[in-house]
Amino acid sequence: MAHERLSPRQKMIGMMYLVLTAMLALNVSKEAVEAFRRVDKGLTQAIANYSIKNNLIYQEFDRAAAENPAKAGKYKTAAYQVKERADEAYNFIQGLKIEIINKAEGEGPDNLAVKGNEIDIDAVEKKIDDTNIPSEILIGANQNGKANALKAILAEYREFLIGTLEGKNPTVEEALRTSLNTDDGKNKDGEREPWETLNFQTLPLVAVICILSEYQVSVRNAETEVLNYLYTQIDASSFKFNKLKAIVIPITSNYVTVGNNYEAQVFISATDTTASPKITVGDAVLPLDETGKGIYKVRASSVGAKRWGGVISLKAPDGTIVPYPFDASYVVGEPNVVVSATGMNVLYTGIENPIDISVPGVSPDKIKISKVTNGTVTTGRVKNPQGEYFQGNWIVKPTTPGQPAQIFVTAEVNGAIQQFPPVVYRVKPLPTPIAVFAGKSGGTLSRGSAVAAQGLFATMPDFDFQLVYNITEFSVLYSDRGEDFEFKSTGSTLTSQQKDIINRLTRGKNLFFKDIRAVGPDGRTKDLPPIVFKIE
Repeated sequence: MAHERLSPRQKMIGMMYLVLTAMLALNVSKEAVEAFRRVDKGLTQAIANYSIKNNLIYQEFDRAAAENPAKAGKYKTAAYQVKERADEAYNFIQGLKIEIINKAEGEGPDNLAVKGNEIDIDAVEKKIDDTNIPSEILIGANQNGKANALKAILAEYREFLIGTLEGKNPTVEEALRTSLNTDDGKNKDGEREPWETLNFQTLPLVAVICILSEYQVSVRNAETEVLNYLYTQIDASSFKFNKLKAIVIPITSNYVTVGNNYEAQVFISATDTTASPKITVGDAVLPLDETGKGIYKVRASSVGAKRWGGVISLKAPDGTIVPYPFDASYVVGEPNVVVSATGMNVLYTGIENPIDISVPGVSPDKIKISKVTNGTVTTGRVKNPQGEYFQGNWIVKPTTPGQPAQIFVTAEVNGAIQQFPPVVYRVKPLPTPIAVFAGKSGGTLSRGSAVAAQGLFATMPDFDFQLVYNITEFSVLYSDRGEDFEFKSTGSTLTSQQKDIINRLTRGKNLFFKDIRAVGPDGRTKDLPPIVFKIE
């Protein structure tokens, strides 16, 4: 066992004991006692200094937690748990010192050494060098003295502080094991001896008070070490940045229409040029530019709203990886160019007029027609008789020709509904169609084509809307040898009498169609211009 290591305190206690024994042997006990008094007063002053220092650290925890509860709150809680355990150990030792001195001096007004919870070592006079009283209290007759409880409290306090360090500060941890060591050791004869008797057995009262004060110093010093560690942890995981840059990001768009507000976020961007983040979108890692910004690029393959996002991972100063999830969105639209012929702003009565509406920088689903004067509006598409659809987000059906129609548009811009100035359209009736016979609307016509035709049809050449007009009546006029022959049809097909006239046609004769009437998709009857053919 000769190789067993002694703690510095055990070595100091052994030296103090040897010195005291030697001085007593030389009959200089008074000088030994005064030496121990001076040592204890120095230790008491050290305790007071640690208490002042620790109280200042607790005030810093209070300030940090008040400024940023989320960041410092848990460390403040841990710090005050340390305080509670340190006070418990310190007060237990102080209670032992008071009990020893009270038993030596006697409790009462004549005992000037104990004032409340404070001790004046200079006022201990009666049994300052007594060796029995400390042993009775601390060691006991059957080794069941209060030194056993002191050992347990110090060991528990030490392990609590080590657990608070969470293995992150081996240097402080080793210092705690040394300063609060409660291992058994060897006495001056080299024999193994329990910690309790090694520290307190048969030592004079003043020496025991000194040893207990030194343990109180260790308790407060350990408290300081762990408090300093906890305070550094408040910013241990905070990122350090070495480059700042002003950033301006439009909240909506750089393009603003008259009457709208331009809004932008203006802030400072802080980066660390020595540590690059890792930015992932799905399974892909984004490339970074020279400033550490990730570059995300994707080809738009379909229209509509698109959402995307990922995670920015940064290594904190304490070595942990901190993830920062993010998400974003954008809208893909069809490439188009809007060109408006303002002089051609015309709506036709009686039919569905398709209308396209767009607001730069605003998604189509945020646009609405709030009102139409002189007409009605619905959503949908217009189908022509051939089954083809006209392009258009809205269908407007004006009511009265000759009166303008105003279309009022609203759009959700920056979360608010904005009303735009009305767009004015002229309202016209549908153009009058022309009659067609045998595929022609006048001119020369072969007798064979005329005989083969079955009736009249209405058409609207060069009109954008392919509308259907139904012939409701017409008359055929034929002149021969100074006599006029006229027969009427009440539909679009030729009557038998009209066919008989056409069969009599000879080359050079004229064929007249007159009093032609047709009904359009608006339900109105129109008089069509007459048509004349010369038979060839």
